[in-house]
Amino acid sequence: MQFLYLAASAAALMASTSTIAQGQTAPAPAAAANPLLADWTGPDGGVPPWDKVRPELFPPAFAATLAERAAEYRKIADNPAKPSFDNTIVPMQLAGKRYGRVMTLFGVMTGNMNTPAYQAIDREWSPKFSAASDAITFDKALFARIQAIYDARASSGLTAQQIRLVTRMYDSSVRQGAKLDDAQKAQLSQYNQQLATEFSTFGEKLLADESTAIAVTDEAQLAGLPDSVKAVAKAAAAERKLPGFAIVNTRSAVDPVLTYATDRALREKVWRAFVNRGDNGDANDTNATIARIVKLRADRAHLLGFKTHADWRMQDTMAKTPAAAMDLMMRVWPAARARVGEEVADMQKIAGTGLTIEPWDYRFYQEKVRKSRYDLDQAQLKPYFELGNIIQGSLYAANRLYGLNFKEITGTVPVFEPNMRVWSVTDRAGKDVGLFYRDDFARTGKRSGAWANTYRGQRGLAPAQLVLSSNNNNFAKGAPGEPILISLDDAQTLFHEFGHAIHAMLQNVQYPGLAGTPRDFVEYPSQVNEHWLLTRDVLDKYARHYQTKAAMPQDLLDKIEKSRTFNQGFATAEYLSSAIVDMKIHTVPDGVIDPDKFEAATLAEIGMPRQLVMRHRVPQFQHLFASDSYSAGYYSYLWSETMDADTFAAFEEAGSPWDKPTADRFARVLLSTGNETDRAEAYRAFRGRDPDVNALLKKRGFPTTAKAN
Repeated sequence: MQFLYLAASAAALMASTSTIAQGQTAPAPAAAANPLLADWTGPDGGVPPWDKVRPELFPPAFAATLAERAAEYRKIADNPAKPSFDNTIVPMQLAGKRYGRVMTLFGVMTGNMNTPAYQAIDREWSPKFSAASDAITFDKALFARIQAIYDARASSGLTAQQIRLVTRMYDSSVRQGAKLDDAQKAQLSQYNQQLATEFSTFGEKLLADESTAIAVTDEAQLAGLPDSVKAVAKAAAAERKLPGFAIVNTRSAVDPVLTYATDRALREKVWRAFVNRGDNGDANDTNATIARIVKLRADRAHLLGFKTHADWRMQDTMAKTPAAAMDLMMRVWPAARARVGEEVADMQKIAGTGLTIEPWDYRFYQEKVRKSRYDLDQAQLKPYFELGNIIQGSLYAANRLYGLNFKEITGTVPVFEPNMRVWSVTDRAGKDVGLFYRDDFARTGKRSGAWANTYRGQRGLAPAQLVLSSNNNNFAKGAPGEPILISLDDAQTLFHEFGHAIHAMLQNVQYPGLAGTPRDFVEYPSQVNEHWLLTRDVLDKYARHYQTKAAMPQDLLDKIEKSRTFNQGFATAEYLSSAIVDMKIHTVPDGVIDPDKFEAATLAEIGMPRQLVMRHRVPQFQHLFASDSYSAGYYSYLWSETMDADTFAAFEEAGSPWDKPTADRFARVLLSTGNETDRAEAYRAFRGRDPDVNALLKKRGFPTTAKAN
């Protein structure tokens, strides 16, 4: 997001689009001069040219491909032939291919290698991208063609998939403002451009706070930390040219300190730095940015005819309405809150009367309770979770369940970071599926958390495409030559993100417009995939002690199983409080909020236990404020988990987590079909009924009779 960029305004960009609309030809992309514009070459239909990507190449690539895309849509809109599926919908499905490739490269770089150069480019160009997309949506001639095909959809011989595609394209266009008058369209475009700018600003501020670190020069302060955690802190200090150790302000670095450090003052210091990201009243404070985002979203929703941003965002979801999402959340919240009370009471017994459990004590004393109750220490587990082995375990499970075969080809295709690994993927019949990339390690400039990217999605529509999928984590690398040991939570995260990749690799749809699934379905395949980590087969083959090579003893696995619902009050309440605050923020009709005050008032209203904070406090809630992506949608993890728990129950009912008929049906009905059918109907086709929320409550160890307040 920052560097050489064109000094064209969004208005100038729209003017250039308008010029093309009047019949002029778009400038031909100069592929020879700019490698970002060249067709991708290499295996599986071409791969991203990561070795050629440089910040200064993006602005001219953006200008060229935006103009090219505008010309492609202009040609479709101006076609004198009667609108038909073949002369309108199909070319729309194929338009903007080169622009999409350039945006894929840029999006991956801003998430994984975000330097000031990229930040400046993003800040300059984000509103231009928004304006250019609006110009297509608002094109009257193009929308008239879509509407004509939509109006005739039942009588023009279209297939069920084609009717669904046309319907979704029409509905999406209307939701994005295609039916507004000219003045309203101009206002909507302004809102969208302003939001794009604010999203970039939020991302920059948060990344700056997450790039800070707490220096520790006295090793005695790190008492209690496993050697592997101290090695990571030492490596972080060396990277920053600091003496001693450094605790980076990201979750992967902070959580081990909060879990193991016996120095309570250090725990508090690290905790406060982490939970106050974006909320320090300095240049990186995000509160004013968030207030503007929430207000702009509300104004946009009103312009589009919706009461709130949440009502607008949830039109194309499984839940459909804010009330339905809140109903599910409030069925679970009372049980989670009550369980936190029980967990705190257990911890307080160990802490004694001389200490009151505070938020920076929760993880520390929960481990003491775990050790006392189950004779289980998370440090006992790490030696069995060596990163390379767990990766192999995830590939093994995907092969056994779905017939996906993985052959490592690291070093044969370009990557953007030397530690990345790449696999070629084929199906049971040996047919190419695509490539799978892994970028596993934390580094300066990489956003925190874990996520999946699809560099290129599958489609059957000619020219057909194979999948290029990736997983991105922030595991701590440690010292050179040392084994990379991850926690059980990290191993579950690895399987979770790989579930997204499996979903992408099993997709088999004709039209790309039927590939993306509703937000509250997206996390479902990934959450299901977490279940196979702790199956005995995976553990026996891959979770072997990094020194002795012995498989995890059954008694240790039994302890894990017995403790599976341990601390679910904390885990559920910290997540669910974030989801509830998200939904309540985005159901404020006028969108006028003070973020800090709104957060505090909402948590007080729902009775948030004082001993913990939201998993993502509002000032650092990247899911909500770095884009529209998860806004009024963070509930989707819980919605997806309801289906996930009920789905794994189907395998259990069949007698094995590896039951082939169940796996085949799951892949055929749900994983391969994208959005070709309504996802709720697809789930019913798989399970024979709607998902049972009691499976979720049982999985978390909560009473299955929990009711909403």
